[in-house]
Amino acid sequence: MKDRYHFLFASDSFKGTLTCQDTIRMLTQAAKQVFSDAVCEGVPVADGGEGTVDAVLAAEGGERVEVRIHDPLMKERDAFYGMIDDERAVIEMSAASGLPLVPSEQRNPLLTTSYGTGEMIRDALDRGIRDISVAIGGSATNDGGMGCLSALGVRFLDRNGNPLEGRGEDLEKVCSIDLKGLDPRVMEAGITVMCDVTNPLTGPTGATMTYGKQKGGTPEILERLEAGMCNYRNVLLRETGVDADRMPGSGAAGGLGAALAIFLGGKMRSGIETVLDLVHFQERLSGVDLVITGEGRADRQSCYGKVMQGIGQQAGALHIPVIGLCGSLGEGYEELYDHGITKIMTTTPAQIALEEAMSRAEELYFEGAVRMFEMIRARGI
Repeated sequence: MKDRYHFLFASDSFKGTLTCQDTIRMLTQAAKQVFSDAVCEGVPVADGGEGTVDAVLAAEGGERVEVRIHDPLMKERDAFYGMIDDERAVIEMSAASGLPLVPSEQRNPLLTTSYGTGEMIRDALDRGIRDISVAIGGSATNDGGMGCLSALGVRFLDRNGNPLEGRGEDLEKVCSIDLKGLDPRVMEAGITVMCDVTNPLTGPTGATMTYGKQKGGTPEILERLEAGMCNYRNVLLRETGVDADRMPGSGAAGGLGAALAIFLGGKMRSGIETVLDLVHFQERLSGVDLVITGEGRADRQSCYGKVMQGIGQQAGALHIPVIGLCGSLGEGYEELYDHGITKIMTTTPAQIALEEAMSRAEELYFEGAVRMFEMIRARGI
């Protein structure tokens, strides 16, 4: 057994029960119970989805910026993003244009817009920020990003030269694009698009047919939106020379991926990789003997741009062992072993019901953490 361990804790939140900070607190307490002289460090992380801003600000400091924006139905509301320092900001699209902001009975992707996301980008530019990371998961929109760009000064015009609002229903009407009013400051900015899907803009695996139903699209609505998105793709090709269907991730967030890449020069990047860079994870690995990560449920999807995969790959590249402490395991979790994870343990007994496991999440997590550290003490890593 090693004389003195240096642990680094970097777990995802357990949705609906434990935050990243909760796991760091309990892992530290459990480690000190078993190894009284252990060095314990923790870093909040997220995969580019909900909670990304809070995780980055908790790890790096900075300011949570409150801003008045328009939601997916163009109703005014308060939203927020993170200003890490004078140069860098991280934005969650879902804070302004997310599906939870639209009541279930009002969900219709013909009527929603990403305008509020553009307002957040504009606010960051107003504050002098020129390095902007935008997490684009969880959208309520299928507008091709026209709403977002409209907030930044782009005009989408119909056949009569009239400006369109930039909702999903406008995809079929757009005939030309006027870029003269595009905020010139976006050309000074570096935009990182945090995206872990590769869907094209149109087709069976495109924005509409893959994600439109969960945003309230009926078969009739989806058929109309897909026809509109094909029209939009053709206008983009004619006006910019870029075939959005050849851009992996262009269909993300209802086509916002295409808009950010084509008009703002956004660079598509894995969400977890971007977050790990923002929190300087590689530097935090210096001198570490063992990394503890985890998530509520590990399964095959954990290998597609999620926290455990990202942590495992970066630590594994430096030959640092990584243990995953998870609430439960699903089909395909073993594939994480191909991504730098050394061992995976669970916090819940096999026969416990989900409701009980969630109600006792903190108790079970701490007990599982103690068992894990006792195993480390007995066997070494």
